[in-house]
Formats: sequence, C-alpha cells, structure tokens
Amino acid sequence: MSTYKYFLLIPMIMIATILLLAACDQFETVLDQTSEPPTIRMAVLPILETLPMYVAQDEELFEQYGVIVEFVPVASAPERDQVISGEGADGMINEALSTMFYNQDDTQVQIVRYSRTATPEEALFRILASGKNEINRVDDLKGAKIGISEGTVIEYLTDRLLEAQGFTESEINTVAVPKISDRMALLESGELDAGMLPEPLSSLAVMAGSKIILDDTSNPEISFSTISFRKEYIDNHPKAVRGFLAALEKATQMINENPEQWVSLLGEYKIVPPQLLEDFEIPLFVTAGVPTQAQWEDVLNWAIKKGYLNSDVSYKESVLSDYLP
Repeated sequence: MSTYKYFLLIPMIMIATILLLAACDQFETVLDQTSEPPTIRMAVLPILETLPMYVAQDEELFEQYGVIVEFVPVASAPERDQVISGEGADGMINEALSTMFYNQDDTQVQIVRYSRTATPEEALFRILASGKNEINRVDDLKGAKIGISEGTVIEYLTDRLLEAQGFTESEINTVAVPKISDRMALLESGELDAGMLPEPLSSLAVMAGSKIILDDTSNPEISFSTISFRKEYIDNHPKAVRGFLAALEKATQMINENPEQWVSLLGEYKIVPPQLLEDFEIPLFVTAGVPTQAQWEDVLNWAIKKGYLNSDVSYKESVLSDYLP
C-alpha cells in the first residue's frame, strides 16, 4: 500500500471507530431505559424514623430517583438483625452500636446516613420515673432501679446521660427489662422505679402517669439513629443507594416544610399509638449527614469498657458519606 493511501485510510478508521462507540453508547442507554430499576428491601420497625421512607414511597420519589423500595416489617431489633444477617433485607434503621456488633470481625454493614438525631428541643429517649414513687428529680435516680435493654443504645444513653449529671458508676443501678412493653407495664405498676423509653412511647407512658426526669435534649450529640446497608449490597448497587438517599432527602425536606400534612401516615403505618395521634406534632427530621468519628468513638469506648466488644471497630470502614446527595 502506498503512503498516500495509508494516510487516507487513517481518518476513515477514526470515523468508523467514533460511529461504533456512539452506537455502543446508544445501545447502553436503551438497556438502561428498558432494564428494571434495582430493588431495595428495607427492614422497618414501627418507629418514627420510618416516616421519611413512607413519604418517599407515597409520593413516588423512589421511582423518580430510579429505585424500587420494598418494606420488610419487623417487630423488634433482634428480629431486624436476623433478617439482615439472613439477607432477607438490604438496609435498615439501626444505631452505631448495632453496626459495631456486625463489624467486630469484618465489615458487614455500613452506615450511610443519620436517620434521626436528638436536638435541644426534641428528645429521642427519656428516663421516666413511676408515678407511684417519690422520684421527682435527677438526683433521686441515684441507686434507683432503672429498667433498660442491655447491650443496646438504651443502656449506652442511660449511662452517658447520668454520667453527664455527675453520677458515678456505683450510683447507676440498671435492671434488664428487654421488652419495651414490659418496661412500660412495670413503670405503671410501680414495680420499676424508673425506665428508659424511646419517643413517642415515653409520651404514652406519661399519659399513663409516669414522670419525665431526664432526656437526651440535655446531651443531644450522643443520641442518634442511622440508616445502614449490607456492605455487599452497597458494593453491588452503589447507584441504588445514592438514589434511595436522594429520594429520602427530598421526603425529609417535604416533611420539614409542612409536617402537619403527613400526620395521617403515622396512623396508617402504626408509627404513633392512636391515643397520641390527635395532638402529636411531627418533629423536624435531620438532613443529610453521617455520625462523626467522635460520636462513633464514644459509643465504641463505652462498649469496650462494658465488655460488649473486645477490639476496635473501624470508623472509616463502617461509616460512609460518599452516597449522600
């Protein structure tokens, strides 16, 4: 082949290559449009943290952001953890301590967002005293039997809130009452001096006669819940996780702008007890963010001191901000 013909052939090859690449791009676009959006199975407890997810579902925000979400109802945290461990769900609402238990040997679960956080105005958890005793102020809790769920965020918060009030370890007397319903019943009967309960069940206990003694509005930085996914799911479906969080952010904005609009969902999904619905005020929900390393390490240090963990659990491997909108 002459040099002249060779040089004529080069631009022809380049044009053919460009046309081929363009055709491939169009083919991939057609595939993207015709393929089913990825499905996320979320394990959900009947708790206030789920409201943004239900709003996103009802307003078709998940579809707008390219994901399908299926809810997997669970009745308790242990049941939730069993479902996640058995790969019956891809994501969940949990706490930092729960993620640490998953990841103590290898990284199985990763936090991608706050779910809710306490604020100086809004409590997530409260220590209540029975209406049938003389406990009326924080100092009265010294030595009192305080019902908790051991090895959970409830025990962590009980210790930390009382320590912040100057209590020594020997002055904190906790009693294991794992089921919240049992804790509430024992408080009402007076068999428990006090107990730690989440909102809105703490408000229900107040209606039954219990007294609020202390809550996490005094130290809101230590009280938060999280949204987590199985690491395997994040690795295989990063776009789905991003789409889920983008939809959730939009739903959070909608709730915060007009909270009264969504009260009916609280009853529909049995998030708030019927007795509280009429006067219940939906709190502001936290916008995009993840727990800080300081928050993580405080929970970790507490868990190691208590003997629930025996080694460090990596913050960088367990908490990811990469998927936030």
